Amino acid sequence: MYNFTLGHDFRLIIAYHTQGKEIYWNFQNINPPQGREIAERFSRASGYSVKDVPYNSSFAGYKDWFIQEYNRPGYTIEAGIGVNPLSMDQFFDIYADNIGILTLGMVV
Repeated sequence: MYNFTLGHDFRLIIAYHTQGKEIYWNFQNINPPQGREIAERFSRASGYSVKDVPYNSSFAGYKDWFIQEYNRPGYTIEAGIGVNPLSMDQFFDIYADNIGILTLGMVV
């Protein structure tokens, strides 16, 4: 992912994790231009909550690196809820929740 990202000029990135139906949008005190506004649009499209990244979850993710390196919006979407691995029974609900995020991510 690192080399792939370096080879492209992404305006934003979206990293998917599972747990919580939340959208993490910032990294430490770095708040990329339009980062919060885009997160709010993703929230309206998905019903997921916009959250600041918990301190103990920082420093390890693709989103954090991207924001720090490029000062552009990056998001971790915590899709679904329950025990990992999530049950396939959640697939269609997760898809329905996230298709708007993916569509918006292409045009913002």
